[in-house]
Amino acid sequence: MVDHLANTEINSQRIAAVENCFGASGQPLAVPGRVLLGEGILTKECRKKPKPRIFFLFNDILVYGSIVINKRKYNSQHIIPLEDVTLETLPDTLQMKNRWMIKTSKKSFVVSAASLTERKEWISHLEECIRHLLTKTGRQPSTEHAAPWIPDKATDICMRCTQTKFSTLTRRHHCRKCGFVVCADCSRQRFLMPRLSPKPLRVCNLCYRQLLAEKKKEAEADRSQPEPIHSAVLGYEPSSGDDSDKSDDDKADQWPADTEFYTSEVSWSSFHS
Repeated sequence: MVDHLANTEINSQRIAAVENCFGASGQPLAVPGRVLLGEGILTKECRKKPKPRIFFLFNDILVYGSIVINKRKYNSQHIIPLEDVTLETLPDTLQMKNRWMIKTSKKSFVVSAASLTERKEWISHLEECIRHLLTKTGRQPSTEHAAPWIPDKATDICMRCTQTKFSTLTRRHHCRKCGFVVCADCSRQRFLMPRLSPKPLRVCNLCYRQLLAEKKKEAEADRSQPEPIHSAVLGYEPSSGDDSDKSDDDKADQWPADTEFYTSEVSWSSFHS
């Protein structure tokens, strides 16, 4: 399918249409060899509640965003390199069916499809693209993944101390290492995790102690190694792009409250050929 669509006018038009829907807030998506393979609406498990998101599958990236006007305007664009993606099928819950997890080194989250068939199609196309990319680059599948955030409503008490009860005055927080919902007293520490962010992130007390122990062990291992001989390049500092991947979960979505996401009569996704 990729070879058939690459460098075709219809593919260029499809990618241009996606760029137009995101407008100036989105990044350019048209690059040589990139093909738009499919698109559809999936329900994403967000911090507050599940919300519809538009997803676009390219042969090298997965793009998603918030829906303002379907087929016309999207915002809060997120771009995920497929080489960094691992998929995990999840069991149904009372609230969401046909679920799976999209795991990456920077962010992991759960989505659900409108039907079991649609989930199979999405996973099949995603896995095929990932296999092709890894074969092409010679890379191994990613083994380190960010923990998915547990939704706020999953618990009324802190998941660490199990004593603090959340309320309008007692806020919920999330540990960036384990994804647990924790209180302020159990998450006062910050720790630098370069894989996730160039800035120190909130972590729970347990994860903080574990991260400190790992850092100490790494420092001891480094001290036991001989000093490498290299020439310093004056005036050079390693660059680190600010990819904070800020959450758009708290933004208002203009989406009808009576929309059915699990009806089997409507096909939400379409894979291009």
